[in-house]
Amino acid sequence: MVLKQMLELFDILDSPNASGAQVEQYLLSIDPQAEIYVYPLQGPRGSTDMIKVRIPGSRGEDAPTLGILGRLGGLGARPERIGFVSDGDGALAALTAAAKLLDMKVKGDVLPGDVIISTHICPDAPVRPHHPVPFMDSPVETAQVNREEVSDALDAILSVDTTKGNRLINGNGIAISPTVKEGYILPVSDDLLDIMQITTGRLPRVFALSTYDITPYGNELYHLNSILQPSTASAAPVVGVAITTETAVPGCATGASHYADVEEAARFLVETAKAFTAGQCSFYDEDMYRQAQKRYGSMTQIQTMGQEG
Repeated sequence: MVLKQMLELFDILDSPNASGAQVEQYLLSIDPQAEIYVYPLQGPRGSTDMIKVRIPGSRGEDAPTLGILGRLGGLGARPERIGFVSDGDGALAALTAAAKLLDMKVKGDVLPGDVIISTHICPDAPVRPHHPVPFMDSPVETAQVNREEVSDALDAILSVDTTKGNRLINGNGIAISPTVKEGYILPVSDDLLDIMQITTGRLPRVFALSTYDITPYGNELYHLNSILQPSTASAAPVVGVAITTETAVPGCATGASHYADVEEAARFLVETAKAFTAGQCSFYDEDMYRQAQKRYGSMTQIQTMGQEG
């Protein structure tokens, strides 16, 4: 269980003074040798604190590296709303996973491969209109965040994000997306479904994607939310981990974070990290992917802004 780490982090993040430095201090209290990088990122609507945690594996480059990205606009919408907003759940889940993996490392449970966890800390992000519920905006552009969080070092990516402002996923808990790689929407990973049903104790849930959802923001096409935006900046397979609700809940809503759902998401992230870095979890069938490319060619144009007109 990761409830302890999640509650301690929530206490830090649910504040108008929440910062990357405070999160760094907390993580260092777990592992004083932890590799943590915190720095400001300036955007068109303000700034945020980027935070990246690298948890080295016992086999280094001989084992796969997993990226866990906590996606969000902000932790709070101050001054319009007071308190931690629903949109912050993705960052909370990712940082909870980081805290748990650091705790495991200190105790001697070291994963085979590296895990790199990234998110950003912003207690006063803007809000923007969206149907059916308002979206949290961000002080920085999605492309900026992608440049900071996505790298060639990642062999696969889990992108965890609050995904409550829709009418497509109708249940409390978590759901995963099909695997997305270089413009292709691939079959759902059986290995991830296995991990999901073990960690949740329920039948696994998968949410639908359209091609629009895996194109970059700013092209005037519909997007469910930003959960698959890392796929526009990486050749690695990307899977979205959505924290969901039965009803449509605005990302800017306060009092809307469910501890059981966030804790469940964090446990799924940790268990996937264990399996993937040990070579026991595949995000996609590589042979089938090569066959698809041979028959239908590259789809990397989907990762770009495309043609205007």
